[in-house]
Amino acid sequence: MIKLIEDTTDYLIEKGFDKPEIGIILGTGLGQLIDHIEVIKEVSYNHIPNFPTATVEFHKGRLIYGNLEGKKVVVMQGRFHLYEGYTLQDVTYPVRIMHKLGVKTLLVSNASGAINLDFNKGELMLIDDHINLQGGSPLAFKGVEQLGSRFTDMSAPYDKTINESLKKIAKDNNIKLHNGVYASVVGPQLETRAEYRYLKVIGADAVGMSTVPEVIVANHLDLPVAAVSVLTDECDPENLEPINIEEIIAMANKAEPQMITLFRELIKSM
Repeated sequence: MIKLIEDTTDYLIEKGFDKPEIGIILGTGLGQLIDHIEVIKEVSYNHIPNFPTATVEFHKGRLIYGNLEGKKVVVMQGRFHLYEGYTLQDVTYPVRIMHKLGVKTLLVSNASGAINLDFNKGELMLIDDHINLQGGSPLAFKGVEQLGSRFTDMSAPYDKTINESLKKIAKDNNIKLHNGVYASVVGPQLETRAEYRYLKVIGADAVGMSTVPEVIVANHLDLPVAAVSVLTDECDPENLEPINIEEIIAMANKAEPQMITLFRELIKSM
């Protein structure tokens, strides 16, 4: 993998991706942040050597480099998921590339369903901890110790300093920001009523199909990471409605401006 990472990084450096400070992964339906970036370079995933290609129709599939609030950022507009047929190593490969390019902080967003019924769709949740229900680890491969510690500590996977900054920004900007536990499942099917009950019992406040693999690899690389969920639906097993993906995307778009405020103000203060 080291050779693959070097080849990919060399290609992006040649394309002008010069010493980015902050990496950002944009989740499902969350692409408006791009409008606030002074774009210097952008490359489609299918042009980047060794990169997976996004197969989900509402994921753009572009790596973007530019200026945001006075900082150099590299942004994934569209991420990869286990349910697309990729391995966990594929899903997290871009995190290793961003780290190799020089990124010092990783910010992650996702769209998720609210398990905690005190949370409402259209609100945000700062991820304080997570539960990995994807059935594997992105660190479970031969030679992983060449890239970082095999037995990566996960006692505090989300950077406490960044999280405290995000809480203050939310308060200062009158943004309702819940604090909670995110459960990551494989998907792509949505959960049954029994599964939602199970997720609540084991301590999940929200559920989605991403983020955890990337966060594990960030910790493997000693890369400080924070993640925010945009809550797009309410997962009440006693009053469960058939899911409508278009409505989820619309809710993500509606709630996204608050997430953008959090990220922009955080980056400005870094």
